[in-house]
Amino acid sequence: MSEATQKADHRAIWKGADEISVLTFCLNGETFAIEAVIVQEILDLLPETSVPGSLPFVGSVINFRGKVIPLADIRVAFGMEAGNVTIDSRIIVTELDLEGQTTLVGMRTDKVFEVTSLPVSASEPPPIVGMRWRPDYIHALVKREGEFIILPNLQAIFSSQQNNALQATG
Repeated sequence: MSEATQKADHRAIWKGADEISVLTFCLNGETFAIEAVIVQEILDLLPETSVPGSLPFVGSVINFRGKVIPLADIRVAFGMEAGNVTIDSRIIVTELDLEGQTTLVGMRTDKVFEVTSLPVSASEPPPIVGMRWRPDYIHALVKREGEFIILPNLQAIFSSQQNNALQATG
């Protein structure tokens, strides 16, 4: 991906606005943020049902308002260690457009912080060199108060993980 394309891609999440409303959360000590408009609910941990033969990325399902939805752990996509369950652990239920279908997905987190606004002016594309994560998994890095907030590209993560699952079974 060229540097110009990467710069354009990292601004796509703002859709031409000066700032974006996000929900911030923690995974393994890193601060992440997702668009607030895709968040359906924040839940305390719920009983999970393991899915035999599934990959670790989406290894279980939960009951959300009478619907069975997949429970994803995006730590797997980022190559992070599994987090320990604490009193602060939460599930963020999101509504994602995956392969042209609106899908409810739960995501495990270590802690949910707040809904806040992030300015496009403080954002940068992920560096091409020195990243331990795939650059296409990250929309942008936003600097706030001396720290970086990671805006993951959930569509890229879920599409890639689904392709990996299909290749593993095929």
